[in-house]
Amino acid sequence: MGALAGMLKRKGHDVRGSDSGVYPPMSEQLFALEIEVFDGYHPANLNWGPDVVIVGNTCSKNHIEVVAAQEKNIELHSLPDTLGKQFLAGSHSIVVTGTHGKTTTTSMITHILRHAETDPGWFIGGIPLGMSHGFGLGNGETFVVEGDEYDSAFFDKGSKFLHYSPNTAVMTSLEFDHADIFDSFEDIQATFRKFIELIPQTGLLVVSHAASAAMELAGSHAGCTVESYAIVEDDETSDATWVAKEITQLKNGRCSFSAHRNGQFFEQFETLMVGNHNIQNMLAAIAVCASRGLTPKQIKTGVSTFAGIRRRQEIRGIAQGVYVLDDYAHHPTAIRETIGALRNRFSRRRIVVAFEPRSATSRRNVFQDAFGEALAHADVAIVGKLHAPDKIPEEERLDPNKLATDIHQRGTKAQHFTETEDIVEYLVDQVVPGDVVAIMSSGAFDGLHEKLLYALGDAVMPARIRDIPPIKKILSDLDLLTIGVSTESADRFLVLRNETGFVGCVGLEVFGEDAILRSLAVKKSARGVGYGWLLADTIIAEAKHRGVKQLYLVTQTAKDYFAEKHGFRIIEAATASPAVRESDIFQAEMCADATAMRLDL
Repeated sequence: MGALAGMLKRKGHDVRGSDSGVYPPMSEQLFALEIEVFDGYHPANLNWGPDVVIVGNTCSKNHIEVVAAQEKNIELHSLPDTLGKQFLAGSHSIVVTGTHGKTTTTSMITHILRHAETDPGWFIGGIPLGMSHGFGLGNGETFVVEGDEYDSAFFDKGSKFLHYSPNTAVMTSLEFDHADIFDSFEDIQATFRKFIELIPQTGLLVVSHAASAAMELAGSHAGCTVESYAIVEDDETSDATWVAKEITQLKNGRCSFSAHRNGQFFEQFETLMVGNHNIQNMLAAIAVCASRGLTPKQIKTGVSTFAGIRRRQEIRGIAQGVYVLDDYAHHPTAIRETIGALRNRFSRRRIVVAFEPRSATSRRNVFQDAFGEALAHADVAIVGKLHAPDKIPEEERLDPNKLATDIHQRGTKAQHFTETEDIVEYLVDQVVPGDVVAIMSSGAFDGLHEKLLYALGDAVMPARIRDIPPIKKILSDLDLLTIGVSTESADRFLVLRNETGFVGCVGLEVFGEDAILRSLAVKKSARGVGYGWLLADTIIAEAKHRGVKQLYLVTQTAKDYFAEKHGFRIIEAATASPAVRESDIFQAEMCADATAMRLDL
């Protein structure tokens, strides 16, 4: 709903909304877009006189604002109907569906198409890293949309994706989910069958070869071209159209693989994404982008620069050597795959998982045993309290305490807590430098991420929109440039906080395999304890993970520090890569007294 609000605002409409408990990143996105959000629901929220009210699928016909809108004779529309008619009509619609991987795959396709300068529109149920929003209007002929199988509104119980008129479609997987609206797996198959039948004969369906149920539906109901994709071991063969082979985990945390189409080598790729499920998602994105006419080289560049999305193994901060990650996983399969990916990404480290049963499905006991099996793949598992248990019939509720006991019996240390503060206290006592804490929830988990980081102390974390004013202030106080520091660029910065609050920042501008380290600043009152080194070391590690090969900076007073502490060497400014040399940041920072430096990673 927030993304649609942003699109309508960008299209010129006056947009306002109502919600309760909006949390980052969407709360920050709406703030940046200057979209007013009423806290809570009340008939007075409609007094500004809207022509249309778009109703979310969580609202019933008796919802207080639905009733108020009807009394005022205001038209009610659903999100997917609005999206389909206002934005998808007339475009080549690429719709990504499936039980798992929709958001990631949609983001991958969008990033690759944008990097190839095709200017697509996009609508994603998340915010890709390196992009300020989960939506864009685009001026090209293609529109990429995440196709959700959840229902549309109380007056339209059909799946959202049935409104999206797909020309090209992806099915990443097909499992039972959304137990609150689907009675059985057969019901889910039925709605996906309807979706497949929407694809015209001239269209394309890209489907996971490993998803047998999806392959079966494609084979029996698709009237269009069908391409499948799969991962194979080096000594295996597959009749899938697209195959990923030779998957190798690199020392810098990235992953390489070769892609083959119809048995012929297509291209060698390197990606920030780890785990077989992410390689499969990337392979689906490659197939779609190839069908849209992109060359292997164009796709390769896009693949190598995709940085992931918020709430999917997103690093929320590092404190005392402990990585705190945020992940949306709330289905047993997603949890198991995510833990496996983390073991690849953070080899030889303990993986600690804190899980909140929050989604409509995860709060039900339909997956009681499956959650136990999935969470047992962690080294330590914490189960939080059941969110809003009164909304689930008692006989259908997940039992969190039993879940923790089951995990423990499988050989993994596990605890159940009902209070967030107790989880924080337990983790602070348990974790050691090098541990990875993955917090898994479809919601905010009562702010556990930041509460843990603050409790550990001296946390370096990605900047949020609210950090832009203090970043600008500290840079101005130290006579450093503030060019390019805006709400649109917040995700290019890291900030450091201690018990006193904000104390420092550093930025990273990435241009493919080149990047600029910028805006390293620490408050004068906090100097002398190594905060500058901590910020610089963290951003250098981030640059390595992003696939940066040459890291540049410009300094007037700290060349000895960067040379001695981090290994940078002085260079002639003219020898910097063209992308760096021509950037606004580099040109603004270069002056008669400035020194250009480079670190080869």
